[in-house]
Amino acid sequence: MRQSDREEQRPLVGVTPTGWHEARVSRRARTIPDEVAVAFTYNQSTHAVMMASPADLEDLAVGFSLNEAIVEHPGQIEEIRVAVLEDGIDLRIRLDADRAAGLIERRRHVAGPSGCGLCGIDSLAGAMRPPKTVGAGLRLTPDQVLAALDALGPHQIWGRESRAMHAAGWWHPDRGMALVREDVGRHNALDKLAGALALGGLPASEGVAVITSRVSIEMVQKVAMAGITVMIAVSAPTALAIRTAEAAGITLVAVARADGFEVFTGARRIAGLDLS
Repeated sequence: MRQSDREEQRPLVGVTPTGWHEARVSRRARTIPDEVAVAFTYNQSTHAVMMASPADLEDLAVGFSLNEAIVEHPGQIEEIRVAVLEDGIDLRIRLDADRAAGLIERRRHVAGPSGCGLCGIDSLAGAMRPPKTVGAGLRLTPDQVLAALDALGPHQIWGRESRAMHAAGWWHPDRGMALVREDVGRHNALDKLAGALALGGLPASEGVAVITSRVSIEMVQKVAMAGITVMIAVSAPTALAIRTAEAAGITLVAVARADGFEVFTGARRIAGLDLS
């Protein structure tokens, strides 16, 4: 998608709140992110509903489908229709016959009583599923890590304006920051990035993921599903995220700032940092 097309989506809203600054009351215009309920409906059956920014929705549909292992590649999705409804947006996704049958069987296998949250052992096992193992990937210098981090900010168009949106970017040593997706949800931003990579046919393993949030297990799992071998985050990881990154073979760089960063797993991919 061209940058101009993304700007036209603009998932932002203008408001004029009443403020109190320096002991004075005033009215100041402010831009805030929009947030809507988005349903993922596969072959006329709703699979999940989440809150998200109403932009790059085709990327979100594909990325979510890939990261949740509903499909293995975008070719197994026959159609995506974005239906704007009164209460939100319905992503109506039609799978091919084989993937549709597999999803029906998966639902049957984990069926449980309504309102149970995580329904039994199968759902817990699904939440803690072993991550996909990534390949050898690329090797970076510390300066390249900092360059990737620095390149994300200028592409956070909506985040810079609203100061309330996460971003996930894909940085390539030769192409620079080639893709960026933004959303009010950090998971959604990463799903959108994965979808854009897949739809664009880009070699995910030849670049690195740069994210503006903390690193949880789900973020590592999504990066692994995309086949990206290095992820860079501005905040700290959880202990489970570190264990998951180690199991996946991912190089996890976090607490990244302009003056440095910390490598929690896979230091072999960062030149000069493998002290083992």
